[in-house]
Amino acid sequence: MRSRLATRSARLALAAVATLALGGAATATATADSGSSTTQPCATSDLSFKVTSETQAGGYYLITAKAKPGIVCHLEGVFPSASFGSSPDTEVSPAEQSVSDDVVLGGAATAYAGINPKTTNNDYGVQFDRLHLSVAGDEENSVTLRLPDTATVDRPIATNWHADPADAVPFTG
Repeated sequence: MRSRLATRSARLALAAVATLALGGAATATATADSGSSTTQPCATSDLSFKVTSETQAGGYYLITAKAKPGIVCHLEGVFPSASFGSSPDTEVSPAEQSVSDDVVLGGAATAYAGINPKTTNNDYGVQFDRLHLSVAGDEENSVTLRLPDTATVDRPIATNWHADPADAVPFTG
C-alpha cells in the first residue's frame, strides 16, 4: 500500500516510470490526440510572467507567460492555478468548459491567460494587490506577482492558456 504522505517528487518519479512502461505507441497517440509536440510540460520555474490590467469584458488581468532562455516546453490548455490570497474563496475557477490546445513556448512564443477577479454584480469582495500563480499541477512552486492595481476579489475566474491574447478574455454570463 502506498503512503499518502509520499513526496511529490516520488509521485512524479513513479508517474514517469509508469509512462515509460506504457511504451512509445501510447506516447505517440497522446501527442497526436492533444496536438502537442514532443516537448516537456512547462513547470512554473521554467517561465517568466507578466500581469497587465485590461478593460475589455468589464476589466480583467492578462497573464503573459514566456519560457526562460534555453527552455522549450508546453503549457497544457487548462486554466492556471491562481489565487489572490490563502482563502479558498480567492482561488480562481475555470472560465471555460473544455480544454484548449497546448501552447508550445520557447524563444518569442507567448502564452496568455485572463483572470477576472470579480464575477459578481454586488458591492462585496476583498481587496488584494498580489496574485499567487503556478502552472496547474505545480502549485508547490507558485510565484507571487504584484498586480498593476488593487483588485476587488469575489468569485474569480480564469481562462485556459492560449497562444492568442484575444482568446484569453474571461467573459462572464
